[in-house]
Amino acid sequence: SNSHEGAAAGEISALEEAFRKFAVHGDTRATGKEMHGKNWSKLCKDCHIIDGKNVTTTDVDIVFSKIKGKSVRTITFEQFKEALQELSKKRFKGKSDEEALQEMYKLIEGKGPGLTGVTKTVASPTVSRLTDTSKFTGSHKERFDASGKGKGRAGREDLVDNSGYVSGYKHAGTYDHKVQGNK
Repeated sequence: SNSHEGAAAGEISALEEAFRKFAVHGDTRATGKEMHGKNWSKLCKDCHIIDGKNVTTTDVDIVFSKIKGKSVRTITFEQFKEALQELSKKRFKGKSDEEALQEMYKLIEGKGPGLTGVTKTVASPTVSRLTDTSKFTGSHKERFDASGKGKGRAGREDLVDNSGYVSGYKHAGTYDHKVQGNK
């Protein structure tokens, strides 16, 4: 069942399956029969149709607006294929229309909305600066060990130190060495 057109009524092509997965993404009411612009551009990003050179987010938005009806906010699977046809000419320049479209389908088939990007925390310079414990000063630096792991309660509360040295004294415990060393 490789041909996209001749798929039996009951079975859906890998392309349509991808369409449905993206169509319902993040929308609890969605039936999977039509796709919003937001999910259309997500599909184009996740499936690398947008490559930043031949196809940009703007291209994707323009094609979407062109293909959907005036008063609607979604496209059907049929319109989706039209949109891909449009974009494939840009994305795979120099290939025949048919080839370009097949390449397009290959990018999408079997894919679903990448949950990879969802949970990944973005390492922004601000956050890493604020969480870099080696830059901490004062009492805050006492709350983390060398690896940057918090010491928990020990770092927050002054645990009673009975060594006889002033708390926080750097050379605590060196007294005996000095005395012995001088003999």
